[in-house]
Amino acid sequence: AVGKQPLPMAPHRAAALSAALGAVSGLFRRRHGQPPAQQEQRRQRWHRAHITVSIPPARCEGVAATATAAQAPGEDPYLWLEEVQGSEALEWVRCRNQHAVQTIGEPASSLIYQRILDALNSKEKIPYLTRLGSYYYNFWKDKDHPQGLWRRTTLESFRSKDPVWETVLDLDALSHAEGISWVWHGKTVLDEGENSIWDRVLLHLSPGGSDAVVVREFDVTNKAFVEEKDGGFSIPESKVRVSYRTRDELLVGTNFGEGSMTDSGYPRTVRAWRRGTPLSMSQLTFEGESQDISASGHMYYDR
Repeated sequence: AVGKQPLPMAPHRAAALSAALGAVSGLFRRRHGQPPAQQEQRRQRWHRAHITVSIPPARCEGVAATATAAQAPGEDPYLWLEEVQGSEALEWVRCRNQHAVQTIGEPASSLIYQRILDALNSKEKIPYLTRLGSYYYNFWKDKDHPQGLWRRTTLESFRSKDPVWETVLDLDALSHAEGISWVWHGKTVLDEGENSIWDRVLLHLSPGGSDAVVVREFDVTNKAFVEEKDGGFSIPESKVRVSYRTRDELLVGTNFGEGSMTDSGYPRTVRAWRRGTPLSMSQLTFEGESQDISASGHMYYDR
C-alpha cells in the first residue's frame, strides 16, 4: 500500500525511508528462505513502487537537452551525472539546490542551522587526540580555521586549564598558498615497532572534498612536506589505499591505468613502491577481482 500511495514528505526523506524499508524487507525475505530469483523480482518491483516516485527528475529544465534527445531506449538516464565536475552535472546540482530552498527554505536562516554551526565552531569542543611519540595530535576546525589546523601538544599541557597548541600544518594557509581548497582526509603513520621515532606520515588531502585524495609525505619533526625531489612519496589524485611497509617502501593501491580499479571505482591491486623509484615501476603484490569493492594492503605491529 505504501508503494502505491507516495508519502506526503520531502523527496529526500521519502527516498531515505524507502531505502531503509527496502533493506529491512530484504533482510526479512532472506531470513525466511525465499528463492534468490523471487527475491530479486520482488526487490525490483518494490524499488519501482517505492523509490522511483520520490527521486528528483533526471534533468532540470533546460539542462542537457541534446543528451536527452540522443539517449538510447533503456539507457540509464542518470549516466551523464558520472562526470561530477561536468557543466551539465553542476547545473543540475544548482537547479536541485534551488528547488530545495524554494521548497523547504534557506537552511542558513533557520534556528537549528545556527545552533549546529555554533556547536561546530565552539571553542569548548572536546579536542580528540592521537598520540605519536611524546606528542598528542588533534585536527581542529572553527570559524577562524574552516579548513582546519593539524596541531599538537604535550600531555602535561593538555591536562592544564589552557593547553598550549603548536600548529603542525595550517590547511587554510596551505590552500591559499597553493590555490587549491584542500580538505583533510586523515593520515597514515610510519610505524617501525619498538624503534619508532614517529617522524613521518602520509597526509590524505582531497582537492575540494571529493572521495579522491592526493597523498603527500610529511615530516612532523620539521613540520614540512618531504618534496619529491628529496625522495618524498607523492601519489596523484585518485581513490587511494596506502600503508607504510617500511620507511622506504609503501603498499599502494591507486589508479595505475586500465584494469587497475574495481567496478566500484576503487583500487583492485596492491603494489610495493620503493622510495626513489617511479610509482609506475612499483611491483604487484596482490590483486582482487574487478567485481570486488576494493583491495588494500597494510603492515602493522601488534602491541
